[in-house]
Amino acid sequence: MSYNYLATICVILVSTKLLSLLTGRLQMPQVVGSLLAGLLLGPAVFNVLQPNNFLSQLAELGVIVIMFSAGTGTSLQDLKNSGKSGLLVAMMGVLIPLGLGALLMGIFNPGESVLQNIFMGTVLTATSVSITVETLKEIGKLNTRVGNTILAAALIDDVLGLICLTIVTSLAGAKVSIGVVLLKIVLFFVFVIVLGFIFNNCFTWYMNYLENQNLHRFPIAGFALCLFMAWAAEEIFGVADIIGAFAAGVIVATTPKGSYIASKFAPLSYLLLTPIFFANIGLKVTLPQLSGKLVLFTVLLVVIGILSKLLGCGFGAKVSGFNNRQAVQIGFGMACRGEVALITANKGMAMGLLNEEYFGPVIILIVCCAVFTPILLKVAFKNYTSTAQDSTLVEHYELSQAEIEGARAIRPKKVENKK
Repeated sequence: MSYNYLATICVILVSTKLLSLLTGRLQMPQVVGSLLAGLLLGPAVFNVLQPNNFLSQLAELGVIVIMFSAGTGTSLQDLKNSGKSGLLVAMMGVLIPLGLGALLMGIFNPGESVLQNIFMGTVLTATSVSITVETLKEIGKLNTRVGNTILAAALIDDVLGLICLTIVTSLAGAKVSIGVVLLKIVLFFVFVIVLGFIFNNCFTWYMNYLENQNLHRFPIAGFALCLFMAWAAEEIFGVADIIGAFAAGVIVATTPKGSYIASKFAPLSYLLLTPIFFANIGLKVTLPQLSGKLVLFTVLLVVIGILSKLLGCGFGAKVSGFNNRQAVQIGFGMACRGEVALITANKGMAMGLLNEEYFGPVIILIVCCAVFTPILLKVAFKNYTSTAQDSTLVEHYELSQAEIEGARAIRPKKVENKK
């Protein structure tokens, strides 16, 4: 058995922390430092570390924990209130990138089929909200009206993107039934509601039975629910695992010990999983050889990739009643792409809907969006004071509300022992 993975994790943790501190001093989000650490250590630059299956699985666990933590910090009522605006933001955030992506591909490949042009637009519809969540958490804006709208829109965006992919691949001859996909999505949300009802009632009964003793059991139960729902979402319903993890977090947030459970995940995420997740994104980057035409295409793809989400999601936010500043914040928050775009591009190549030469520009788009989105978000929120309309749950404390609630849950027992 090789123990090299221990040295690999050590190098990743040290490098991500050092570069995060550096980017923090440069007034950039610390997430950017973690991404750059992976980029510098990986094959794209110094080739010190190689991506492997172990790191990929650990990184996947990291993004699951990030989204679960986001769910535990989200009020179900606030999420419901963001439903209408989230739907408008998501719809416009799919339609505009779809149209502009197809138009760009059509200009550079006039001889290709319309379906291939539309597929590039489908790649641009995907939104990866994990980097946005971590950035908003870092600047203390996750639990706001803007933050909740981004979360709601990202959930709907994922479903709409899946529908777009299903339609395009079915037209290309793949044996995929649109009706089956839609039925699975509906069944997933029914599954979430039923499981949430059962878990909440069982949890409340068990908590009363224990009379606030053995509190360490509650975080284990919450994490088990997170892992099960992430697995079920991906394997049974064909929905992204991060949606299952987020739904589990929202369910846990409705329980009486939701804040206490959330407080126990902060060390796990901060010390190990989050740095590995972001570094792994950089490790997977391989910069392809590009011709002059492809360089121009890549630059325009990155510009359109960010601009289309800003215009589409920003317009949806504006129609929903947000002011101009908030619309820009939501637009930038939805601009990040990630593993969903990569999976979509891979599927397109396998089906002949995307030429192999255009896979490189898609990778560069994902990297640029991952690096630029946190920076643009921080600029959009700079000198921005949350209004009463914008705030929803908590302000940005040095200690999180979850940590405070966790301390309160333990303190009564200690006081009683002293007496």
